[in-house]
Amino acid sequence: MLRRCSGYPVCVIFKGFQLSLDKMVGEPVNVNEFQELAREALPKMYHDFYAGGAEDQYTLKENVEAFHRIMIRPRILVDVSRIDMSTTVLGYKISAPILIAPTALHKLAHPEGEVATARAAAACKTIMVLSFTSSCTVEEVASGCNAVRFFQLYVYKKRDIAAVLVQRAERNGYKALVLTVDTPRLGRREADIKNKMVAPRLKNLEGLLSIEADSDNGSNLEAYAKETMDASLCWKDIEWLKSITNMPILIKGVLTGEDAIKAAEVGVAGIMVSNHGARQLDYTDATINVLEEVVHAVGGRVPVFFDGGVRRGTDIFKALALGAQAVLIGRPVIFGLAAKGEYGVRQVIQMLKDELELTMALSGCPSVKDITRHHVRTERERLHAML
Repeated sequence: MLRRCSGYPVCVIFKGFQLSLDKMVGEPVNVNEFQELAREALPKMYHDFYAGGAEDQYTLKENVEAFHRIMIRPRILVDVSRIDMSTTVLGYKISAPILIAPTALHKLAHPEGEVATARAAAACKTIMVLSFTSSCTVEEVASGCNAVRFFQLYVYKKRDIAAVLVQRAERNGYKALVLTVDTPRLGRREADIKNKMVAPRLKNLEGLLSIEADSDNGSNLEAYAKETMDASLCWKDIEWLKSITNMPILIKGVLTGEDAIKAAEVGVAGIMVSNHGARQLDYTDATINVLEEVVHAVGGRVPVFFDGGVRRGTDIFKALALGAQAVLIGRPVIFGLAAKGEYGVRQVIQMLKDELELTMALSGCPSVKDITRHHVRTERERLHAML
């Protein structure tokens, strides 16, 4: 029977056993539900910083909704008694084609910050890409657990900052460098402006940078980026970056076949199809809509990775079918961290792995290599078939 009980709006009583309906519905059963838990846990300014996109946030919505317009074509009577989700990224074996994307300032979400996220990645046997704008230093994260990690880089006007950080990452065992190439200036993030979001000092830059960027018009993030980001960064600078590191270099922020071809020509080790979580230029295509163009352009010369809007195991399956070697997860990891710390991040990754495993089984794909282009149909293909 149902009745009110002390401390909870409604409780269920079964033979003396009391259970809150709030508790029953409060435990997340999918990745999307972590955002509401994070909203409750975080100050509004910080939630909006993580959740928001650029300007009208059209691309922010499209990154997720574009997946809904891609249908899966399952195959039947395939032996799926064993499902193998493991794959390799730059030669490193991971348990599933799911990496943790570089996202900023994890200590705004949880006191342990990126150290907790890194431990979760290690426990899930996957790779974390540590952000240049992390709350914890490259050394703190490296010493937190033994795992494969990559380091994401922005290039500042003071090029020696990049050189120092790259050398520190390499010295501390990071295995690859992820160069973000879509940020000559910061996108207009209106929630941050309204909330007067102020960028905390970055521990990685202590002793390297002393810029105070104030703004009378709200957030100081845009002013800080304008003072620091090197808007002159171009293709020839990939050679400069190669000259200061032995780590393989991936570039993150490719959205066209033309740029994918250039990236392959300059010798990068991998390409990440990304629109920066829709935080930079609004009204770009959803990343899943341009993935196949990039894959076709490079023609297998370099691996292609994907991020943007992944919220379900079916999303991962669709990205793999369209040619991605693996996907990167950003906001859901942050929301898991905000809600439950390291355990929350582990839950998020495990939920996606469980959903991907189920999708593979129901689609007739016993291993990742069995997922092919024939397993999905895009909206364009469906409309063409109707003509």
